[in-house]
Amino acid sequence: MSGDKRIIRKSIRRTVLALAVCLWALAACGNTKVVFTTGFGKDEVFKIGSMTCTLPEIMVYLTNTQNQYEAVYGEEIWDVSVEGVSLEENVKEMVLAKIAQIKTMYLLADSKGVTLTESEQAMVEQAADEYFGSLSDAETEQMDVDRDVICRMYTEYALADKVYRYIIQDINPEISDDEARTITVQHILLRTYTTDGTGSRVAYTDEVKKAVYEKACEIRQMAVSEEMDFLDLASRYSEDPNITYSFGKGEMDPAFEEAAFALETDEISQVVESESGYHIIKCINTFDREQTDANKLEIVEERRREVFGQEYDAYVEKLSRSLNEELWEQVSFLHDENVKTAAFFDVYEKYFH
Repeated sequence: MSGDKRIIRKSIRRTVLALAVCLWALAACGNTKVVFTTGFGKDEVFKIGSMTCTLPEIMVYLTNTQNQYEAVYGEEIWDVSVEGVSLEENVKEMVLAKIAQIKTMYLLADSKGVTLTESEQAMVEQAADEYFGSLSDAETEQMDVDRDVICRMYTEYALADKVYRYIIQDINPEISDDEARTITVQHILLRTYTTDGTGSRVAYTDEVKKAVYEKACEIRQMAVSEEMDFLDLASRYSEDPNITYSFGKGEMDPAFEEAAFALETDEISQVVESESGYHIIKCINTFDREQTDANKLEIVEERRREVFGQEYDAYVEKLSRSLNEELWEQVSFLHDENVKTAAFFDVYEKYFH
């Protein structure tokens, strides 16, 4: 199974920007009108509804993101490409998506009457002072940015956060222990397919599959009779390099999951068939209190994101978007040893989280 049935949600960061929508990809949505490279003022990269994004704003996000990557991976990271698309292009699109969403959420906040309090606006001013004050002359010049731009960006960022919290504020579902329960199992997998030269699955014939099933039954009998230790059997016979799995509901193949959750500690299942093949499952732990509590929080956050996502999607459908494609294609990283700013996002987090 190699974990291919596990839901990726455990790796998703619980953040507003997890809902990011790429501006350039929105052309396919509903009846939205998208126009390219017309009606733009100087340095205007895109428009969404009544909001405009300028080149200095793009450069602040792009340069900070670039320098954060380089601080961790080094400048050579930009030599990486995936399927012919450079990492730099991917980061550019990610930045465009992030700013487009923040602008949209700012408009959504306005439509709902969500505003910053005096104290929140004061924090915006303080954050703008701190970040802008950290910039060198070379950085302000090359990003073509002033304090007013930074203040506006932090204002929009803060309102994007606030409208998210406003929309999900009443979403507090009760999550039972059973719904959030995490269990740990060991398993033995005998596959019922092979792969061809392209990596595609080729199912075994019924005859071969029957023989695999009979072999699985033999292995299970050895496990149940304790003729051999289960872990030793798994090491010898399993075709999945991962023997142990910890998971909650909705994260595995349905048949595998149903059988696993029905087991008591140290109990061994019958032979279970999944899309991957035949399994023999042994339950190691039926309940993990710490992980179950963590899962409850995650499930609540996921449901909040779903609620927000539905409202966000309905709102964004109504907005016109236009991209200054010619200017956007000219946007690139700043490769200058005097431009090392990377604190834009950290300063925001300092004041607002």
